[in-house]
Amino acid sequence: MKKYIIKRLCMSIVMIFGVSIIIFVLIQSQPGNPYSTMLSPNISKEAIENMLHKIGYYDPLWLKYVKWFKMSIAWDFGYSIKYKIPVLDVIVPRLFNTFILSLTSFIISAIVAILSGVYAASNKNSFFDKASGFLAFVFLSIPTFFFGLILVKWFSFDINILPTSGMVTIDKDYSGFYYIIDVAKHMIMPTIVLSLTQIATLFKYTRSSMIDSLEKQYIITARAKGLNRRKTIWKHGFKNSMISIITILCMQMPSLFSGALITETIFIWPGIGRLNYDAVVSRDYPLIMAIAMITAIIIIFSNFLADILYAVIDPRIRLNKN
Repeated sequence: MKKYIIKRLCMSIVMIFGVSIIIFVLIQSQPGNPYSTMLSPNISKEAIENMLHKIGYYDPLWLKYVKWFKMSIAWDFGYSIKYKIPVLDVIVPRLFNTFILSLTSFIISAIVAILSGVYAASNKNSFFDKASGFLAFVFLSIPTFFFGLILVKWFSFDINILPTSGMVTIDKDYSGFYYIIDVAKHMIMPTIVLSLTQIATLFKYTRSSMIDSLEKQYIITARAKGLNRRKTIWKHGFKNSMISIITILCMQMPSLFSGALITETIFIWPGIGRLNYDAVVSRDYPLIMAIAMITAIIIIFSNFLADILYAVIDPRIRLNKN
């Protein structure tokens, strides 16, 4: 097991290194000077050129990358062009806000989708199976922004029970328990929007995997030996479907971050998705590269976690791949 983990960890590190090169080259290849928006028009061209030489703007691309990568290893991504403070100081609070929203959505979508997927598979062609399949198709078909706008209209304007946007009520200075309640109220609609697509995707995978497991010969044998239906489904069927379910669960984690871009923009949630949008609009290259790298690390870590969980659930995997 130790050898398997070390092998997967080394592969992940190599992938991070490769991704860092791609991200850096793509961003640095963009035309124009990203620092032009932060310079006063009263500064002379000579002073501007001296400043650009000093910060390494005219350095060869490989030298720029070496400097940036050395800083990145120490989690120093430089200074934000727009905010004029260290990039990490901009990202960390926003990343925490996205983490709260994504984690809540992940837990809700995992519980709802797995339970409904297992029930639908164990009652194939029932009304629940057909209805849930139809709803999953609808949720996958409706654009996220459209569904978000519908929720805003219903809950914020028609019924007027939930705030339209933001993370806290601006004109209120809540603290303690009341602050938590205020944040929770602002989270309801973004969480629903972020969860629905995840629920639909995970439901379809869970149902498909469970149907395949329940049609295996060992399930029929277990039932023939007198094992009750519930234990057969959960102890044998669900356990043998776990690898497929873990795959999609781990892949949902990075998709939650990418889905947060639209969701956070709609609800003006101060998270990493909204920050990424602002960074692109402002051409804040250090901030864009840092966000892209952090997102890539999350995706690679999710794949690494999936590999480890595979080996824990099914020891044959690590024996075959060592």
